[in-house]
Amino acid sequence: MADAVAEGVAKLVLDEETGDMVTKNELKKRIQKRARKANAAASRSNAQKEKSSNPEANKPAAKPEERVIDPDAMFKQGFLGDVYKLRPSEAVVTRFPPEPNGYLHLGHAKAIAVNFGFAKFHGGRTILRFDDTNPDAEKGEYFVAIEDTIRWLGFTPSEITYASDNYQRMYDLAEELIKMEKAYVCHCDDVETKKQRGGEDGLSPRYRCEHAKQDVETNLKKFRGMRDGEYAPRSAWLRMKQDIENNPNPQMWDLAAYRIPKDQEPHFRTGTKWRIYPTYDFAHCLCDSFEGITHSLCTTEFIMSRESYEWLNKLLVEFQPMQREYGRLNLSGTIMSKRGLRTLIENKVVRGWDDPRLYTIKGIRRRGIPPGALLSFIYELGVTTSITQVSIKRFEQSIRVYLERTVPRLMLVLDPVPVVIEDCEEQDLDIPFSPKDPKLGSHTIRLTKTVYIDRSDFREVDSKDYFRLAPGKTVGLLNVPHPIKAVSFTKDETTGAIKEIRAVYDKEGKKPKTFIQWVPEGSLPTEVRIHEALFKSDSPGSAPGGLLSDVNPNSETIWPNALIETGFHEVKRRAPWPEAEGEKTGDVGPETIRFQAMRVAYFVSLFHLLHGSLNRPLTNSSIGC
Repeated sequence: MADAVAEGVAKLVLDEETGDMVTKNELKKRIQKRARKANAAASRSNAQKEKSSNPEANKPAAKPEERVIDPDAMFKQGFLGDVYKLRPSEAVVTRFPPEPNGYLHLGHAKAIAVNFGFAKFHGGRTILRFDDTNPDAEKGEYFVAIEDTIRWLGFTPSEITYASDNYQRMYDLAEELIKMEKAYVCHCDDVETKKQRGGEDGLSPRYRCEHAKQDVETNLKKFRGMRDGEYAPRSAWLRMKQDIENNPNPQMWDLAAYRIPKDQEPHFRTGTKWRIYPTYDFAHCLCDSFEGITHSLCTTEFIMSRESYEWLNKLLVEFQPMQREYGRLNLSGTIMSKRGLRTLIENKVVRGWDDPRLYTIKGIRRRGIPPGALLSFIYELGVTTSITQVSIKRFEQSIRVYLERTVPRLMLVLDPVPVVIEDCEEQDLDIPFSPKDPKLGSHTIRLTKTVYIDRSDFREVDSKDYFRLAPGKTVGLLNVPHPIKAVSFTKDETTGAIKEIRAVYDKEGKKPKTFIQWVPEGSLPTEVRIHEALFKSDSPGSAPGGLLSDVNPNSETIWPNALIETGFHEVKRRAPWPEAEGEKTGDVGPETIRFQAMRVAYFVSLFHLLHGSLNRPLTNSSIGC
């Protein structure tokens, strides 16, 4: 019986437009019919949408059986392959240097994969270095969350360092820079500094600040005064004496090296020991040198910074890292900036940084997307010097392809209505967790006289283009040996809603065109949250009415009375699905209890409680079975 059931299910395919499980022949007919309609509509319209500026990033992902992703491919060849050829090294050392001022997002996942993957491929190591040079914006929780994210993705830093480890060393080098007459203390405000740098557009004549004429002793005295708290915030800052007048690169226009933070918050690690802090442009390149970073890999917005990076290192340190830049990853249809995310949280559009509708890694993780799926998506895109602009649909399609072959299938009903099968003989059915992969195992489900189907799978009045249950109509129940025919139904006198359907087996009729999911009596009640896109447009950050005007008011639907089959017990027991580095059996969160609800979507548990909630990680338009 189990083999026959499994074989039957394997022959069914999903009609993604209607959500029906149908035979391959039936799906073929439907697709052909839709194609004819689409072609006719196209011939009546001369308007064509412009092709995407990055068609490679937005073209549909291949079917699972067609895709073989080599995670090492982007390090063997292309941009990263060329980077290694520029500086072959027996001891590759890279770094991931986040600022601990917020939670990481999808773009950071690419940076993590690039830096850790590059070093691993060449037999090297990667340092996690916290760029903790702005105490006004840093919190202890961000340090913890960033490290946790890296380990969740399956990477292990060779060591964890902090820019603050080198505060004294960097301060001493700043004094050396002053003695070399390559730095000076400036008292200009923002308005004056902007004028020196060519005005608003940078095209007016540039000139050096009068403070640059100060002698070494004056600059040393003032810089030490900054250190000792003699100056108010923003009243004095140390500038590098670069080439503001002649060099067209803004990164050489006498950048700041040290500043006095506005709020004077105690540093997370050093407390109130320091009153001045190095800027990114001063600290980053020096820390790379201190730590022996061979390949400093960053995104293309730092291309112009390479000149100042090399200028400062050549003046002050012996070891010279090599900086190279790759294109960052952007996702259309959402926002990932800290300012935008805070706006959503403060206005209670979302519940927090880990809301599953956000593309923070905390949100992605809570959404149930496994680390392997995230990395597979990044490896599939590869690395070039161009910015990769990817649609949400493309991202979700890649995740579905990964989940399709790695997570079990269960039956879940969002809005249950009872169906009494009058001639049913109760029996146990052995159901495979995947009709395509027997290694995932199976579970037993009891076929009871009363089962529950989704209310949307029944109509009081039949029609030609409707293929699910209706009076006198036959439909298949997934995994059940015989289809059923509806013979009658009753309605609630108060609400008019269907109260009960009565049916019989249709053992003599033709094979049904459609199969629907069901659950037996004794199934588990649960709340289900279904999420759609959080925004209505592809560019919410530039919406005419502002970010909040673009929010989709229907981005979350809650089904409070859903039912899921008891096979969920086994799925929970065997979590994580799939078992992967960073998610160890015995030490897992509810977000690792992943499964595909047949004909509905992929889901993840929000809580360990069986009577808690389930969160669907993907959108209606991307259902896949």
